[in-house]
Amino acid sequence: MAFEEYDKYEQSELVQKWLRDNGMSIVVGIAIGLVGIFGWQQWRNHQARNEGAASQIYQQIQVAQASGKPDTASQLTDQLMKDYAKSPFAVFAVSERARQQVQAGQLDKAEASLEWAEAHAGAPPLKSLTLLRIAQVELARDHGPQALATLDRIPADSYQGLVQELRGDVLVKLGRSDEARKAYQTALTALGEEAPQRGALQMKLDDLAMAGKQGA
Repeated sequence: MAFEEYDKYEQSELVQKWLRDNGMSIVVGIAIGLVGIFGWQQWRNHQARNEGAASQIYQQIQVAQASGKPDTASQLTDQLMKDYAKSPFAVFAVSERARQQVQAGQLDKAEASLEWAEAHAGAPPLKSLTLLRIAQVELARDHGPQALATLDRIPADSYQGLVQELRGDVLVKLGRSDEARKAYQTALTALGEEAPQRGALQMKLDDLAMAGKQGA
């Protein structure tokens, strides 16, 4: 028997022995893999169904609001919070509730709503936007230091034009004009040339400069 034929025979025997010793492990491994794939698909399908249901409820909320049925909208928002808390549609609905509470002068309730939204916002951009809204409400409640602390929680790459403008507004209210000017200037730098709020920002800077001259 040639060496190469012997090697082939020996390898064949070794492979068969290995299969006899480990065959069940291979079968189990394949089965686990298939179960994992199937489970992942089932989970994805479940998530898709949940998001579809949450989206429909959110649309119903919008219809109810447009139809002048705030109680219905509120009940549907509660349903989203209870049954679909992890869905971004729940965050959208609660943020809309907070906006209405601000309009009604219920700032404490609005802040509580936004805190729920921030705690359940999974996507970083949505969490940052919710923190920005919380800081706006805190400023409206004359809680300047808390508003600054909330703004500090927003990542440096998120909504910096809006964040720095609001920081400037808070600092103005706290009487820290020099810091406010720097914040407004940073906001101008962060905003694009075509940003609509550049005009309002420049007016805020001009007002600070005028106040500085009058105080000199």
